[in-house]
Amino acid sequence: VELIIRAVFSLPKNFHILIIDDGSPDGTGAIVRGLLDEYAGRLFLEERTGKQGLGTAYIFGFRWALARNYEFVFEMDADFSHNPQDLLRLHETCAVQGYDLAIGSRYSDGVNVVNWPMNRVLMSYFASKYVRLVTGMPIDDATAGFKCYSVRVLRAIDLSRIHFVGYAFQIEMKWLAYKLGFRVKEVPIIFTDRTRGQSKMSSGIFKEALFGVVQMKLSSWVHPPRRLVTSD
Repeated sequence: VELIIRAVFSLPKNFHILIIDDGSPDGTGAIVRGLLDEYAGRLFLEERTGKQGLGTAYIFGFRWALARNYEFVFEMDADFSHNPQDLLRLHETCAVQGYDLAIGSRYSDGVNVVNWPMNRVLMSYFASKYVRLVTGMPIDDATAGFKCYSVRVLRAIDLSRIHFVGYAFQIEMKWLAYKLGFRVKEVPIIFTDRTRGQSKMSSGIFKEALFGVVQMKLSSWVHPPRRLVTSD
């Protein structure tokens, strides 16, 4: 985690970083605490007890950012699967081109995944195709976790009503942004799996996505998504 922190802070943009640690056994919290003084005012750590799920960590982070009036909020993996340099491209897509959500996409320009076995690539790729087929959402990488949100998207979504806490959370957030009429753009990236660190993912995350997307679609017919506030 120290390497990714230093890589992000070396970029020619004044990024801030929030690390959310759910009692990670690899000592993430201790490493980050050791860097807080060096990067005071730019690096922040929030520690929670127990494994509460990916989605709850992101929602916690979104609320943390909303309370501090950031203009853009990013999601990324902390293991170099996502190239920190691509943060600049995602930021430009929202800040300069005017999109509300920029997605670092593995599948918008072919298949750009490194270090995954073929069965995992196919599972991920066809899961995204399935999501697009069921929902009609024009996004090629529905499970992508490398994103830049304009804060107006996060203000408009009722975060207290997000259904999923696992990786289907990624699909649900894109779906809500799309259904609420925000401008979404995919930015092609190369995803390199776990350049440093050990993978914690399993096929279960894709099963959650496959079943969850049907529930999400049906729910939208009964309770269409509505904005909490009018966007800026």
